[in-house]
Amino acid sequence: MSIQEEGNRKMKRRDFLKFAGLGAAALALPRLLGGGEKAASKPNIVFILIDDMGWRDAGFMGSKYYRTPNIDRLSRRGLVFTNAYANAANCAPTRACIMSGQYTPRHGIYTVNNSDRGDAGLRKLIPTTNTTVLADDNVTIPEVLKRYGYVCATMGKWHLGEDPKTQGFDVNIGGNQAGHPPSYFSPYKNNDLPDGPKGEYLTDRLTDEALKFIETNKDASFFLYLPHYAVHTPIQAKPEIQAKYIDREPSLGHGNSKYAAMIESVDESIGRIMDKLDELGIAGNTVVFFFSDNGGVKGITSMEPLRGGKGCYYEGGIREPTIVRWPGRVKPGTTCETPIIGIDFYPTILEIAGAKKPNGKVLDGVSVMPLLTGGRIAKRPLFWHFPIYLQGKMDGARDPAFRTRPGTVVRLGDWKLHEYFEDGGLELYNLREDIGENNNLAERMPDKTEELHEIMKNWRKATNAPVPRTPNPKYAPNPGT
Repeated sequence: MSIQEEGNRKMKRRDFLKFAGLGAAALALPRLLGGGEKAASKPNIVFILIDDMGWRDAGFMGSKYYRTPNIDRLSRRGLVFTNAYANAANCAPTRACIMSGQYTPRHGIYTVNNSDRGDAGLRKLIPTTNTTVLADDNVTIPEVLKRYGYVCATMGKWHLGEDPKTQGFDVNIGGNQAGHPPSYFSPYKNNDLPDGPKGEYLTDRLTDEALKFIETNKDASFFLYLPHYAVHTPIQAKPEIQAKYIDREPSLGHGNSKYAAMIESVDESIGRIMDKLDELGIAGNTVVFFFSDNGGVKGITSMEPLRGGKGCYYEGGIREPTIVRWPGRVKPGTTCETPIIGIDFYPTILEIAGAKKPNGKVLDGVSVMPLLTGGRIAKRPLFWHFPIYLQGKMDGARDPAFRTRPGTVVRLGDWKLHEYFEDGGLELYNLREDIGENNNLAERMPDKTEELHEIMKNWRKATNAPVPRTPNPKYAPNPGT
């Protein structure tokens, strides 16, 4: 089936369901599932996505301040990727890349809201116009899994349109275009999440809903996408958990008691989900992914020794804590240094489910199944493209006015090259020797710089990646800028 045919199929299906009065609850019933074999024979898939959690914001990644016993337990029971990357340094583009399996130039979601952010007088170029909604004709992970008998639910932050059910999910709890919650305490002011008792905590509520979904579908095969709103701003925590951190000694840039309490609530969520899988006897047939959508917010947390944080394309903005657990297939307590990226989850999940790529669908990632089972994958370049501006002062950024200016980044092996479109600037780093990206080798290693630059330019051509070149008529920098 072509992508266009798939889009038409979705529209016809939505019209039929609306006419027939069938809602998400009906769709979740096993009797409505397709697929020729018993659903329970296929592995369940739980994908947990934390918002704004930094690379070092868990005990298993080295934090001595945050308490994450359940996430640490998950890491001991699974495989930890030490070089795992989000496809972008902020929320929406990362989520679009995961759901579509495509780099940003394919779907056009480069940032949150508009692309011309920050002081117009300091923007030298007219940035590429940003898209904010993932197109319905872009076939997503749940749309493929449904063809193979899966019940699919999303619970939490969607940020790719108003209704994730138009993209294959049977159940949506709390997901829409919002990028952050008005409040972490009920009343939530979320039209897609009925309020709970006054003071109920959002992370707890989403976990409650996830447990209900798992219980209801324990005899089917399910895909649970749990994109927590936490630990995104507003920084709001349960007072009784925050109290445990107020007198705790800060460590290596970690010392915000409210943020620590938010992380602990997320950790409790992971523990409850793992315990439920064990209780139901389905943990052995369930693959659990743990990932974050971008780096942590500098000033709230620290990614050191990585440079930068959310919003920039140094390592602190894009390298993520990542775990995969699959009993019987993934060896517990192992690590993998091979670089992977968010677009790899789509083909990996399809392989886990025994599903085929839709006809005509372009997938930019690769299945990392060989890495999960102790093997290897071919060495390949990873790319980030951001033809946009993202304002905000941040230690470690290239300049004081923007976390991101238009450019492209490529990583190949230990080497990482940044290109900036405004001034043609190139920065080359050896990440094995310089994980903090402090020593720019571009001038001292012109051959390596040229090699990576050619790879980058060829990739932009192959993906039709837009490069802004039109001067901004409002550009009026202050003297010396």
